[in-house]
Amino acid sequence: MKDIFITDYNCITPLGFDVPSNWNALLEGKSGVNVHTIIKNHEPFYVSKIDSEKLEEEFNRVFHSAQNNSFTRLEKMFLLSLQPLIERHQITAETAFILSTTKGNISLLKNKDILPEGVLLSALAQKIADFFGFKTKPIVVSNACVSGVMAIAVAKNMIQAGKYKDAFVIAGDEISEFVISGFNSFQAIGSGICKPYDKTRDGINLGEAAAAAYITSEPTQNEKISFKILGDSAVNDANHISGPSRTGDGLFASIKNAMTEARVSAEDIDFISAHGTATIYNDEMEAIAFNRAELQNIPLNSLKAYYGHCLGASGLLETIISMESALHTILIPSKNFEDIGTSQSLNIIKETQPAEIRHILKTASGFGGCNAAVVLEKM
Repeated sequence: MKDIFITDYNCITPLGFDVPSNWNALLEGKSGVNVHTIIKNHEPFYVSKIDSEKLEEEFNRVFHSAQNNSFTRLEKMFLLSLQPLIERHQITAETAFILSTTKGNISLLKNKDILPEGVLLSALAQKIADFFGFKTKPIVVSNACVSGVMAIAVAKNMIQAGKYKDAFVIAGDEISEFVISGFNSFQAIGSGICKPYDKTRDGINLGEAAAAAYITSEPTQNEKISFKILGDSAVNDANHISGPSRTGDGLFASIKNAMTEARVSAEDIDFISAHGTATIYNDEMEAIAFNRAELQNIPLNSLKAYYGHCLGASGLLETIISMESALHTILIPSKNFEDIGTSQSLNIIKETQPAEIRHILKTASGFGGCNAAVVLEKM
């Protein structure tokens, strides 16, 4: 089987419009989560939201000739995240374009009696693909909150199968009234900046971001970044439409399958980038699954208190930050964590610390019982 590598990436978040800005903000302990009014006549609450004026300024700076009004806010996030990678890597007839999102342009539905074409995920993907001149048919990965991690796996597996030689993967979602209403109906939104795995956690913060990665079977010698995708897995335990398995069945199976393909044991994993939404049931389920996989002693963090829950973007964004951790040999603390609030122990990172990181385990879980895991190796 061909070896598959991630050799380039970028992200657009409330903490910055490139990877260095985001990394520096994380080192300083900054959070993009703040109080915003999202819905008129509703109380403001904590979300991680990109400044729209700054987004417009950056879009106009980068895309001088693009028609500003022809793109939605989310599409501008996608374009900005992918542009630097396009400048550094060639698109060929054997290059895949994979888009990960949960809701896409769902904000277009507001006050509309007729379904706008742009709300279709296939149309969104085609619009971005056409802008950059991709020659292959776009692939959409939309499977709740595991979408970003699954998009990496789809790229890896399709390149290994000989369908493509390389792939550009982008992932993104924005905060919308639809999503807010959904999580609010579950009483899952936290009262302050979220506290993953902490005993006082009381819910999530929603967030928004766009991220992009270049994945290839033929890395060049001058690549500054090189992470081999050793193994992946996605398992649906079909536990409940919104509630995670109480025994972590799907996540445990995803982790074991990914590690088996990667040919690594629990002792080989140096760092876990977990989902960590700060809801009572998700964090408990993850703790059980990690313990079942004998990973309870591996350093682990959640980035949700920095970025919020960015839905379809979260898996790819958090993978990118994990790779930055490996490159800089620094572990980022799980912000706002103080005392363990799960029934089983975990090695939650409490402070910034140096660490040699070779093998990374990235996990994600989502509605409908979906779970995913990927194992990366720094080269």
